Amino acid sequence: MNRIPYLTKGDRVALAAPARKVSPEEMAPAIAEMESWGLEVVVPEGLYAAEGQLAGSDSHRAALLQELLDDESIRAIFCCRGGYGTVRIIDRLDFTRFAEHHKWVVGYSDITVLHSHIYATLGLPTLHATMPINFQSQPTPATCSMHDFLFGKNRDYVDYEWEPSPLNRKGEAHAPVVGGNLSILYSLLGSRSQVETRGKILLIEDLDEYLYHIDRMMQALRRAGMLDGLAGLLVGGLSDMHDNSVPFGRTAEQIVMEAVADKDYPVAFGAPFGHLGDNNLALPLGIPLTLQTSQSKKIRIFAP
Repeated sequence: MNRIPYLTKGDRVALAAPARKVSPEEMAPAIAEMESWGLEVVVPEGLYAAEGQLAGSDSHRAALLQELLDDESIRAIFCCRGGYGTVRIIDRLDFTRFAEHHKWVVGYSDITVLHSHIYATLGLPTLHATMPINFQSQPTPATCSMHDFLFGKNRDYVDYEWEPSPLNRKGEAHAPVVGGNLSILYSLLGSRSQVETRGKILLIEDLDEYLYHIDRMMQALRRAGMLDGLAGLLVGGLSDMHDNSVPFGRTAEQIVMEAVADKDYPVAFGAPFGHLGDNNLALPLGIPLTLQTSQSKKIRIFAP
């Protein structure tokens, strides 16, 4: 895999808003922290546009992002926030110049559209990580992990450990990680942005969903073949789930495990990625990593 170079002090990076609108006040903590890293933060004119919930019209958001994708001087694009809207502009974007001079695209949640499209069409890595809307007045585990990855601290990529779940299926996998937000992966089924999962470690995470909808999405991925032949399954935050007055009868984790019950690859729950606030750690997508799972020992994902 042709890895994108690490950032260094003095590099130009930019904010982008392909989905929900943001304000200068909401972006101020992120800009301040990134500048403290020694980066020149570009705030495009029109970043704070608004049309309903969106950061401007589809054509406006696409034009701003296109400019950043094409600009060879920009070393990383930080998507300001998720919400909804990236899928409305993905087919307006031309990634030709981006492929020639690729850079880090950073975000999670709705930004899974970009992660999946870039890997599905170009095979290039991106960074699943916290976004400027989530920055606080002080550094957090999420922002520190982003910094350490992007600046190549210790010339290593990731090495994370977390507590095991009794639902885990033990084993070891070495493969590129793909995926992201489950609802977005579900929405991309059948499109050219659908990522190939066979032979990969698939990451899924989600927020604020009804349990029956988690089941619907897992069954859809299963029927589409996206759960077949995985190297491993990495389950991040399944946060703030809802149930009906008549209970569905399974937790979100049980729903996931039931969907892959007839598979034999390792499965790891509780991964520190997704809608986990300050604990949403940075994870490169499209780069081979090693996943070690167990039902009793620490779970680990790390660079080889």
